[in-house]
Amino acid sequence: MTGGLIGSDTPLADRFDLALVDLDGVAYRGHEPIDGAAEGLTAARERGMRLVFVTNNASREPESVADQLTDLGIVTHASEVMTAAQAAAQLLRTRLPRGSKVLVVGGAGLVTAVRLAGYEVVHSADDEPAAVAQGFSPEVGWPQLAEAAYAVGRGAWHVASNLDLSLPTARGFAPGNGSLVGAVQAATGVVPDSAGKPSPTMYQMAVERVGARETLVIGDRLDTDLGGARAGGYIGLHVLTGVSSARDDVLAVPGERPHLIGADLRSLLVAHPEPHQAAEGWWTVRDASARVVDGRLELGRTADTSVEGQVDVVRAACAAAWASVDGGAELDPSSVPELATDLASP
Repeated sequence: MTGGLIGSDTPLADRFDLALVDLDGVAYRGHEPIDGAAEGLTAARERGMRLVFVTNNASREPESVADQLTDLGIVTHASEVMTAAQAAAQLLRTRLPRGSKVLVVGGAGLVTAVRLAGYEVVHSADDEPAAVAQGFSPEVGWPQLAEAAYAVGRGAWHVASNLDLSLPTARGFAPGNGSLVGAVQAATGVVPDSAGKPSPTMYQMAVERVGARETLVIGDRLDTDLGGARAGGYIGLHVLTGVSSARDDVLAVPGERPHLIGADLRSLLVAHPEPHQAAEGWWTVRDASARVVDGRLELGRTADTSVEGQVDVVRAACAAAWASVDGGAELDPSSVPELATDLASP
């Protein structure tokens, strides 16, 4: 089956020696902890798994991110944080000589990364920057977006740290960097280049930084985290604590499908069953089952109401839906219910 779920007979923390972990919606939500995050990551480390936190957020310094994680019970050093700001700075280096002027629209993390890459940071289009580097910051407003639009309109190269349209916070979903980048794009008609996920650039940088035998990518968004895993050839684990839902998994396009699905980061500590095809078109995962008949998803009955039992239903539904779609059939989205809705969610 093209782009299907895989299984693991051993806990993921024992199988993979490196995990590239997203932050918002995975390790924390805004400034609030996520159930199971500290427990899962701490235990995974004790089993020998190394961690690098890879985030599309470019507003903060790695030291600040590490401090927040440590305060939430996930002891982290700045060297274990890879931000989209660092990836954007690396992307600038592919075309701009050191010493070039770069108009930075974003937070301290992006300013620092651009300066460390050897560029002169400016804040006005009248300084004639060669590029605009744009990343998320809560302080970004119309004046900064206008300067970016003026510069891009005059020919500056527009580089976005990422294109996430939204980001999870403790109060719900808020506009992300992609929404702010969209304002500049709408004003100029210029499509920016992006250094963040789903480009696998940051994943590759992280693996090169620490080295790894087998790498696992962990994220909450199919379009960025898991899309980046597929693009880079890495195994991707989707945890159901952030933006993309279990229903999104079932309806995912091949390039954004996860290889593994877990309720939260405690799923690093358990084995993951692989779906199997049974009689009459059913796909089974332990006690859960699902099939597609005449373009509609059908779920079998299961007596297992545990968290893992609910995730098994999601796994079986994904296996059935993906096999049907990959075989050339259509799947009616209205037949796919919301699944595992009582698991951790924003």
